[in-house]
Amino acid sequence: MDKRKLRRIKVHKVHKEGTGLLLSLFTVLFLINLALYHTTGKGAVFYTVFTLSAVLFLLVLNFFRSPFRRFPYDSEGLVIAPADGTIVAIEEVTENEALHCKCLLVSVFMSVFNVHANWFPVNGVVKHVSHNEGRFMAAYLPKSSTENERSAVVITTRCGKDILARQIAGAVARRIVTYAKPGEPCHVDDQMGFIKFGSRVDVYIPLDSEVLVEMDQKVTGNQTPIARLNRTDS
Repeated sequence: MDKRKLRRIKVHKVHKEGTGLLLSLFTVLFLINLALYHTTGKGAVFYTVFTLSAVLFLLVLNFFRSPFRRFPYDSEGLVIAPADGTIVAIEEVTENEALHCKCLLVSVFMSVFNVHANWFPVNGVVKHVSHNEGRFMAAYLPKSSTENERSAVVITTRCGKDILARQIAGAVARRIVTYAKPGEPCHVDDQMGFIKFGSRVDVYIPLDSEVLVEMDQKVTGNQTPIARLNRTDS
């Protein structure tokens, strides 16, 4: 591995979406513990608060981790998991917001312990990006796909097929960040966005695609193939 790759790995250890929050959180916790130390000394109260502060900071730090990843094989014709998490839905649906057709839906639910960076599921060109305000129901519920706050990214593959990736906020999530821009090329190794604190990503693919995952299966973003497009489309 060359030095440039090593430097890039180091940059991606903590996601850019979390740096401001982590610095603010560290400052607040540091000041609280410093004040407590000067008023109570090294007593049980100080050590209890210090321990809780350290645990809280490490949990938030863990949430904003951003591992450096590259899909290890040829990704053409494959749909790759856009996020870490668990498969909570594989079903035929009618998508009425962006594609306006029947599709196969594959949904990945992310807990607060998963990496929350999102990757593009296919290679192609970004055709459409939109954001809808909505509710903040638990992301594993079926209605969250159409009623929660969400962002939609439609990608046209090289074979002319439109694939929709929808970022969905959950009961705890309060911010969806989408980097995709209409007209820009995209690749499965590129990050599509980030969702803060518990959420879900839905992928809508053509009905004749071959699904490669099962319900309740754990998947890894940018690493696990979730479907294969029909050979005539790839």
